[in-house]
Amino acid sequence: MTTTLDGEVGSNFRLFAGRANPALAKEIGAILGVELGKISIGPFPNSETRVQIEESIRGTDIYIIQPTCAPANEHLMELLITIDAMKRASAQQITAVIPYFGYGRQDRKATGREPISAKLVADLLTTAGAHRVVAVDLHVAQIQGFFNIPTDHLTAVTTLTHYFKDEQIDNGVIVAPDAGRVKLAEKYTDMLELPLALMHKRRSGAGGGQVETAGIIGDVAGRTPIIVDDEIATGGTIYQQVIALQSAGANPAYISITHPVLVGSALERLSHPAIQEVVTTNTIPVPQEKQRMNDKIRVLSIAPLLAEAILRIHQHRSVSKVFFDQKLVFPV
Repeated sequence: MTTTLDGEVGSNFRLFAGRANPALAKEIGAILGVELGKISIGPFPNSETRVQIEESIRGTDIYIIQPTCAPANEHLMELLITIDAMKRASAQQITAVIPYFGYGRQDRKATGREPISAKLVADLLTTAGAHRVVAVDLHVAQIQGFFNIPTDHLTAVTTLTHYFKDEQIDNGVIVAPDAGRVKLAEKYTDMLELPLALMHKRRSGAGGGQVETAGIIGDVAGRTPIIVDDEIATGGTIYQQVIALQSAGANPAYISITHPVLVGSALERLSHPAIQEVVTTNTIPVPQEKQRMNDKIRVLSIAPLLAEAILRIHQHRSVSKVFFDQKLVFPV
């Protein structure tokens, strides 16, 4: 993704950052050639969130960068309150740019008497006053249908595959960690021209919380696997899978994910010798201390993609063309 953009944003454009990932917002602003909007966000003495917009935004086109990563509830509430403040300050249009859409895994009822929290979050964003949402690699694409406002669904596949093209991995194989990720894996195979293997995993326990790797479909012996997924949280499933691949005669694996949630024992698990490198993006900030704890983590910037999408939305141009130009058909 190039950082040279076609056109300028104009005077009625404002870019704001929440507290979840200000570094990403600054990078997007630098690419677009704009300063971040003036806003004060902090806690009241009773721990409630206070938001104060410190400049006039009347009649402007607003873009706020805020992934709803940990602490998810705090960052989500901050986003909702900020959107409400912008609406009441007479912004013309408010676009919530949510690089990581929290609660995305709760997209259905896995067992009885459960909420569908992804739909609830979509309703909350709309009620708060968002006119449009931009997200990157939703856990499932049908979450777009939970919104009654325009939703642009971007993908980091091009960002990640460009890295692997530059690495020129010998004898590679794309590995889908389960049947639900086959379509994602096929995008990698098309762009990298590598064969595909599928791992079969079996879930058990309440809500499918216990995962067991049951088998591998495809030839991985003597090959270098690239396991693809949307996010890594604790790394438990990936850990099992790289061990299974190693037992099947595969070389140490690369892991390619969009969202580095990385909680619990993830960093320790991802340091296993069966893992060559974990390639991810900065949709969620990865603090330097985490990167020092595990030097196998490689963080790529998603800012050029988001800057291009924001500019195209603002100029009423096609967002899909970003991916069509790179020979990637993706629902946006």
